[in-house]
Amino acid sequence: MARTPSNERRQRGNQEERGNRAPREERDDEFQDKLVHINRVAKVVKGGRRFAFAALVVVGDGKGRVGYGTGKAREVPEAIRKATDQAKRTMIKVPLREGRTLHHDIDGHFGAGRVTLRSAPSGTGIISGGPMRAVFETMGVQDVVGKCTGTTNPYNMIKATFDALANSQAPRQVAARRGKKVADIVGRRDGAAAVAVSE
Repeated sequence: MARTPSNERRQRGNQEERGNRAPREERDDEFQDKLVHINRVAKVVKGGRRFAFAALVVVGDGKGRVGYGTGKAREVPEAIRKATDQAKRTMIKVPLREGRTLHHDIDGHFGAGRVTLRSAPSGTGIISGGPMRAVFETMGVQDVVGKCTGTTNPYNMIKATFDALANSQAPRQVAARRGKKVADIVGRRDGAAAVAVSE
């Protein structure tokens, strides 16, 4: 069979797809996702109601990167896929202390929801409610205490949690902004803790 230019292009495209498929699957494997909430919604039309599903998904790499997304579709798997894709596009990087907890206590809010996230010593575990727990597990945090007040709406709880995480800073960032050494920032934090213990 003669090899025409169109056939060559098609074969080359198939090879490129096969070549690109493996890295994309590997990239997807590094992320872990959790379905936080799924809701059935209805649109009233002339013939009756059309039902669809709305999904809220949290995605993280277990090393400090995390994102959330929402998706709506007529079927549940498609809604979850849309939410997962959006979560991967909107990931943020959160600095972690020793790769297991937050550097400092943070407050966040969205609407009526207020969250307080506190760093915790090793062995504490994740002490927080459902939607917040999903964020910490996918982010790779092992020790943290979280409290949410004002709302139990999972969408607002997630958004308030991300508002708090976006304000998290590492000692290196604070030291660079203030023109000091990291030892001054961390030393002062440890010294304050020692004074509190002695009192």
